[in-house]
Amino acid sequence: MTSTRRNTAAVILAAISFGITAPAKAQYGPRNPGTGTVALVPLTEAEASSLRFMREEEKLARDVYQSLFQKWNLVSFRNISASEQAHFEAVGALLTRYGISDPAANTAPGVYVDATLTALYNDLMAKAMRSAEDALAVGVMIEKQDIADLESAIHGTDKLDVKRVYTNLMNASHNHLEAFETACGLIAVAN
Repeated sequence: MTSTRRNTAAVILAAISFGITAPAKAQYGPRNPGTGTVALVPLTEAEASSLRFMREEEKLARDVYQSLFQKWNLVSFRNISASEQAHFEAVGALLTRYGISDPAANTAPGVYVDATLTALYNDLMAKAMRSAEDALAVGVMIEKQDIADLESAIHGTDKLDVKRVYTNLMNASHNHLEAFETACGLIAVAN
């Protein structure tokens, strides 16, 4: 590679790197005096509330899918529950980063601080225990609700790291939704 091409490649890489990191740096506040670290701009109460809710909603999906895998032994539930665990951990990392208390810390499956989620879990589990087809329909319901809640959460924050996590979760939820809808279709054809 010629010297000119090498220099051009270095300039392009530097520009790409700056383009990726500059927006992330923009969300941080001034440097903490004497520490050399950059302070995070705190979340608003609405952002913190949304983050706590999303943590529990990801837990609900994981809890339901783990139980349904045990009941129906459908690979979709095993695979997607593992993905939901990763989502749960991603939101947990944001809670830690921003110093927000974790509503899901040390809670058993089906137990949530948000009473609406506890009631929803109970309703979904009652329906999902009737048949494998009902269980897959519950998966569809959970993913559609998760997508709607994530879309709302994305619009409710200006924090780039939070938006990035929410967007990744939403993209995965679209994949989960497609998997559950496909499985529902296969069961319908088989019956």
